[in-house]
Amino acid sequence: MTKTAALLLAGGLALSACASDEDGGDGGSGGASDGDLKVGVAYDTGGRGDKSFNDSAIAGVEAAVQELGGDVEEDIEELSPNDDGSNREELLTQLAENGYNPVIAVGFAYGDIIADIASDYPETDFAIVDTSVEDMGEDNLTGLVFAEEEGSFLAGVAAASKSVTGHIGFVGGQESPLIKKFEAGFKAGAKAVDPDIIVDTTYLSPAGDPSGFGDPEGGKVAAQSMYQSGADIVFHAAGGSGEGVFEAAVEAGQRAIGVDSDQYLSASPEQQAVIMTSMLKRVDNAVEAYITDVAEGDVEGGTDILNDLSTEGVGLSESGGYIDDIQDVLEDFRQQIIDGDIEVPTTP
Repeated sequence: MTKTAALLLAGGLALSACASDEDGGDGGSGGASDGDLKVGVAYDTGGRGDKSFNDSAIAGVEAAVQELGGDVEEDIEELSPNDDGSNREELLTQLAENGYNPVIAVGFAYGDIIADIASDYPETDFAIVDTSVEDMGEDNLTGLVFAEEEGSFLAGVAAASKSVTGHIGFVGGQESPLIKKFEAGFKAGAKAVDPDIIVDTTYLSPAGDPSGFGDPEGGKVAAQSMYQSGADIVFHAAGGSGEGVFEAAVEAGQRAIGVDSDQYLSASPEQQAVIMTSMLKRVDNAVEAYITDVAEGDVEGGTDILNDLSTEGVGLSESGGYIDDIQDVLEDFRQQIIDGDIEVPTTP
């Protein structure tokens, strides 16, 4: 039950379910302290402005705060990790200690530490994007997880359907199990359309090293090599490094596929001409729904919330109209995945 007795919804109605529980209870407070919604955000590598993963997360936070009658300038605290990510534990601790509730950890890199922090602050609600929490045993911790492989499968279908050379590429930020889900789905989707298609793969940093998500120059070099080798479409799952992939596509006069958010919308006109689609990973929707549930006292802690094709948690953007002509193909594969006729792999 929530600790917040006076949190108002956008329509100005008090949350009646909270009114009788001002002292809170176990398994998280379910809202902000002192009747105010105060959301803490600990970003992944790159922070705000990556035009991808982090920006999608903060968009969801701001939407929730506005909908709940809060002030995005005063009621949100945003912290970013240092270059090597060694201060992630300090970020979460600082947010919880300063009364922010809920606290959102953006990215799997917080997975090794968030359970300990949640244990130290049992009346604060925590959520982590891209990490399962079901085996962590903390009732005030929720996992916001995604079927990245399903959306990436459709990206592979689109790439193979539109490729002229029969040769495409994938650039991953960090060689981790999460990013390998993108690679696995992309390859499976491409080969479902063209079993003989060539798919080049490059990772910008090894497991444990997050620098590959903030290396636009590395992304550019990787994509340039693929285009020079004959690839005509490159899909990136590399956070801020994707900016370099788009630059390489512009210079090569070829296509690219974005990730997480609809990257066409934040791109320059030159880049819009080459961004064929983006694999949407609706972190914004997942975060917004979680914060709203916390405010209403509806969070069941210690569990994961899965966002997949069936919930529209992943998918493809249509901005620019570049994949309008293959919508029937995409919809057919999408429905087969939802129906269970196609089981998308999670490892390459």
